Amino acid sequence: MQLQQINKETYRKHLNVLIIIGIVSLTVLSLGISQSAIFLFTDREGTHFWLNLMGVVLAMLIIGQVLKRYRSHPYLEEVDYVWRLKQQINYIYRKQKKVEALVDNGDINGFIIMSFYYKACQQLYRLDDNTITMSTVVKNANELEEKIESLKLNGTSETLAEQYQEALIKQV
Repeated sequence: MQLQQINKETYRKHLNVLIIIGIVSLTVLSLGISQSAIFLFTDREGTHFWLNLMGVVLAMLIIGQVLKRYRSHPYLEEVDYVWRLKQQINYIYRKQKKVEALVDNGDINGFIIMSFYYKACQQLYRLDDNTITMSTVVKNANELEEKIESLKLNGTSETLAEQYQEALIKQV
C-alpha cells in the first residue's frame, strides 16, 4: 500500500454521508425485518427479543454486503483508502515490538515499515483531527529520522516509506 494524498473535506463529507445512510438503513431494515417476522411468525403478544435481535443482525449483514460490493465506487474512494490505511496501521501496530527490534538491529526493512507507519499515522490523525497523539507520533518519527541519518542509510524516512509493501510486515 502506498500513501496517497486525499482531500480532507471530501473524505469527511463522504464519510458523514455514509454514516448517516448506514444509521438510517440499519434502523429501517432492522425494524422492517423484525416487525415482519413478529407479524408473520407470532401472535404479536409478549416480548420478541430474539426476533428483534435477528432483525438487527440481518440488517447488519445486508448493509455489510452492500458496502463490500460498492467499496470500489468512486464516491467511496477516500473512505475506502482510509479504511485500508487503518488496517495497515493496526497490522503494523500488532507487530511493532518485532519491527522495533529490527530497527534496533539496523535492518532496512524495519526502517521501511516504521517510516511508513509514522507517515500513515500522521496522515490519518490529520484526516480525523486527532491532535492529542500527533505530537507523540511526530516525536517518534523524528527519532527514527535521526537513526536513519546516523546509520547513513540510503534515503530519508519519506523515501523509505514509499518502499513499503505489505509483504514486508508479513515477513516479521
